[in-house]
Amino acid sequence: MANVRVKICGITRVEDALAAAAAGADAIGLVFYARSPRAVSAAQARQIVAALPPFVTTVGLFVDASPCEIEETLDAVPLDLLQFHGDETPAQCARYRRPYIKALRMREDIDLAAIAGDYAGARGLLLDTYVAGVPGGTGQAFDWTRVPQEPSLPLIVAGGLDADNVATAIAASRPYGVDVSGGVEQAKGIKDAAEIARFVAAVRGAAVA
Repeated sequence: MANVRVKICGITRVEDALAAAAAGADAIGLVFYARSPRAVSAAQARQIVAALPPFVTTVGLFVDASPCEIEETLDAVPLDLLQFHGDETPAQCARYRRPYIKALRMREDIDLAAIAGDYAGARGLLLDTYVAGVPGGTGQAFDWTRVPQEPSLPLIVAGGLDADNVATAIAASRPYGVDVSGGVEQAKGIKDAAEIARFVAAVRGAAVA
């Protein structure tokens, strides 16, 4: 059984971060994108990160943010990993001297092999559902069988996941990791501790051949 990593994204409260850690999540995501209902300020993020136990990776999500904005956030919040959800180039992603993952929206005509080559410096690629004009957080799933079986970079599956379908997603896509936000929420930005635990348990119980 492969150990599929779990990220709980869109954390806005200390108690939700602690619930993710208690459930065994590998990472939490903090959204630094003002148009998102799950956006946090640097002060909120700093408080959340400070409350976490060791060995939980903190991920900062940005969408076409300016270098100044990202650098100010990095000065204020000790993030382990950056996640870029916009049209950032490989050079723009790499300039902050932090490990990063690049999010891709699964258009019908996407060439994942070519993009993986372009972003060879990334730690992984996050595959999300394509909805025109929406950079992520759609709550919709894509066809998991489109995920390459022998990728050159670790792949993280996102979009429309919850405790009831994540095992099916893992069986179909065999990802390095899965990323959930809306699927474990009571309301946008407010997580449900029981659903987080149920999601992580479903991932841990999913066998990957």
